[in-house]
Formats: sequence, structure tokens, C-alpha cells
Amino acid sequence: MKIKSFLAKPFANYIYKQIKKGMATAVADQEQIFQQLIKNGGKTVFGKDHQFDTIKTPADFAKLVPIRDYEAFTPYINKIKEGKHNILWKGQPIYFAKTSGTTSGVKYIPITKDSIPNHINTARNALLCYMVETGNTKFADGKLIFLSGSPTLERVGGIPTGRLSGIVNHHVPKYLRSNQLPSYETNCIEDWEEKLEKIVDETINENMTLISGIPPWVQMYFDKLQEKSGKKISELFPNFSVMVQGGVNYEPYKAKLIESIGKPIDTIELFPASEGFFAFQDSQKEKGMLLNTNSGIFYEFIPVNTLGNEQPTRLTLKDVVVGENYALIISSNAGLWAYNIGDTVKFVSTNPYRIIVSGRIKHFISAFGEHVIVEEAEAAILAATAATGVRINEFTVAPYVAADKGKSYHEWFIEFEDLPLNMEAFAQAIDDALRTKNVYYDDLIKGNILQVLKITPIQKDGFKQYMKSVGKLGGQNKVPKLSNDRTIASALTALKYV
Repeated sequence: MKIKSFLAKPFANYIYKQIKKGMATAVADQEQIFQQLIKNGGKTVFGKDHQFDTIKTPADFAKLVPIRDYEAFTPYINKIKEGKHNILWKGQPIYFAKTSGTTSGVKYIPITKDSIPNHINTARNALLCYMVETGNTKFADGKLIFLSGSPTLERVGGIPTGRLSGIVNHHVPKYLRSNQLPSYETNCIEDWEEKLEKIVDETINENMTLISGIPPWVQMYFDKLQEKSGKKISELFPNFSVMVQGGVNYEPYKAKLIESIGKPIDTIELFPASEGFFAFQDSQKEKGMLLNTNSGIFYEFIPVNTLGNEQPTRLTLKDVVVGENYALIISSNAGLWAYNIGDTVKFVSTNPYRIIVSGRIKHFISAFGEHVIVEEAEAAILAATAATGVRINEFTVAPYVAADKGKSYHEWFIEFEDLPLNMEAFAQAIDDALRTKNVYYDDLIKGNILQVLKITPIQKDGFKQYMKSVGKLGGQNKVPKLSNDRTIASALTALKYV
């Protein structure tokens, strides 16, 4: 046993015991965090604007602090950029995490001295839980890679600013620096395709034991490795034993990733965002990710069916139930208050509190009143691929509204690994599965308002070409699975399979 894996064992056991204790005190921890946040926030401009000195309970907070998205926070963010202190949190942020918003353009999310441990320690805790449960510590002695954004930081209002993954790269512990790939110079390359070539060159002959990243970009890395070597990933990296992933649902990418690797492999799912690191997979045996209930973040949960109300229902952790679809709302020691992060979650357990990410609030289709969400679309295509053996690489869905004659339908743009022998049958399989998941869609099909969905097959690497064309190739960028308009659909039509 080598020194790093040897030393990891006692530390892993210590942290694991702390996490297990936290499972039992989650509600109490949330209540304590709420009080701490209100106390500290009361000294800020935001706190004074919202009468924090009168807030005693989450119910008081809900009355005085409305749900906000990034656009509503921009006046406060602008004051921070002007160099002002104590705006959203004490002092000034130590970083801005720069991220692309769906409607906001570029967003600048504050990260403070108090909130940075949440981003750094959560991924570590996921790995330590894995070590304790499985006994696998050997990966700590090999080479580790995270396919991330550039660590190069600019300054906005005097505050270091960059992609979250690049910021976190600056906080990798010294004892792991010698294990980390790619090199800092390669990580700084902005062009994804050039960067990927360099990453392959730097890693193809190394003892890679852990690989981490968003599944579609990990697949691109694997494809390039196989192209250069002619070998499966497990042949290239025989000690590769753990894949860490997050950002999108793993299941649609799983079959092809496992095929590329050449054998089943342990995976650890994470739920990070620029606004906070919310959950992590703490067990290979249980479904879902453990909610980070004692890490400087106070959570509220809005049942999705009340989200459009003038006064939506705002629940705290003690009130949630298994199976309900909730919009995730956070207040944190980064200075975010009743902030709608745009993701929806479902609890798969309340003892302990484990969640799955069920979709994005803005990523849905309801052009005809069906309100299909990402979770339903992914479940439908997984059911169809499982039943037919068809393999896909990527997909997105948009509504097609018939202008004159004919009926409207959902158009599925799919990049196949191999085209189905019977495209109509495959479309019918997805349609049937979606009808079982969504009663409104089923009613629209039964009522002859919609016709069965249609598939537009996209050429090989078509989604890659699309993401490149909009400047979102690689890093932490993801293809939206559902749209309520034809913006993405119009671009993909030019990339259809001929």
C-alpha cells in the first residue's frame, strides 16, 4: 500500500463518521444555519433592505424576502463590482464565479471566504465516503483528472473572476498536486478541441485511476483516446476504478461510456453549481445524493405546481416528502438570499435526506399544455433504448406547431450511435413511454390534438458542432434537453442526418 492511500483511510473514517452524525441532525442543522445566516446577513445592505432584524423564523423570512433569480440580484452585484463592502455578505467576495445564464447573459455569482469550504470539501467528502464503503483507496496513489474550465482568472471590480471549476482548481490540496492532470498550462487552454488533444497527449501513457467530468465531455475524451490508441479505456488504464460525474443525468450516457471503458466501473455523482455544492452520492448501494445540510446553505423547497403563484408554497427541510417535484431555493453564506437556482429536485429518501435532480425549471415543453419535464423525457428515451437495444449519444426536444394543415407534434433531435432499423417503431416506443409518464401528453395524443412525436436524426458529432457554434463546447456546458421554442431546433436542422 502506498503512502497516500494508507493515510487516506483514517481520515476517511473520521469524515465518514461526521457525515453519518449529520444525517441524524439535518433538520436541526438547517435551523441553526438559518439563524446564523440571518444574524450575519442583518449587517449587510441586503439585510437592512429586507428588515432582517425582525426575522425570527423561516415564515418571517418568506414574508419579507421574495424568491429571486439572478436578474433581481444584479443591482446588488453591481454595487459589489463598484467596490462597495457589506452588500450581500460581510466584506467583499473573494471570487466571482462566472457562468452563462439562460436569460441573463453572463452571471457573476459571489463566493466568499465563508462559502469556499462548501465547494472544496464536498467533492472530497464524496470520495472519502466511497473509500469507507468500498475499501478502495488505491486510486489515491494514481493520476487523477477533472475535465474542467480554465483556471485563468480575470478581475471584475477588483475581484478574481472565472469559471467555478477553474477557481476550485486553485484550491486542490498540495498533497494531490502531484497526482493531478492535465498540467496547469494545458488546463488554461480556452479552445476545447485544442485542449482535448493536449489532455490526451498528457494522459495516454499515465496511470489514470480516477476520471471526473460531465458525461458527454468525458465521452469525447474517451473517443479521442480510443482513436489514438485503438484500445478500450480499461486496457489503456488498467487501474482506472472510479469515475466522478455530474451536471447532467448519467443514465442516457451510461451505456456508451461503459462500452468505451470495456468493463463496469464505480461512479460517484455530484451536484455542484456556481451557487453552491448541494449534494453528493455518499453510497454505492443507495439511490440518490445526500443533501449537504450542514455546509452554510439554508434550503427552501417550492412544489413545482405552485411556482407560478403570487405567493408560492415555501417549505423547509422538515416538511418535504418523497416523490414531490420541488424547485430548489437557497440562502447561503455566499450572500445569496431566497435564490432560485433553476433546478428541480425530488427526494428519494427523508431518512437520510437524499435527492435526485429531476430537471431545470426553464427546460420544459408546454407549447400545448403538456408540461413535459426533463426527467420524463429522459425516462422515455431510456425505456425505448432498453427495449430496442438502440444506442444514442445525445438528444434534445422541441415543439413543432403546425401553422395550417396537419397536427402539431414534439420533434426529437437524436444523435444515434447506430441508426434504428425501424425509425417509426423507435419513435413509437419513445412516445408510448412518454405517455405513461405524463398524463397531459397522453390526453393530447388521445384527443388527436398532437400526433406521435417525430425524430430528426442528427449526423455524427452534430451536437458537438452545434455547441461549438454557440461557444459552449467543453468545460461545464450542457446541451439543454428540452426547449419550449425552436431556437436550438432551427440550428440542428442544418445538421440532420442525410
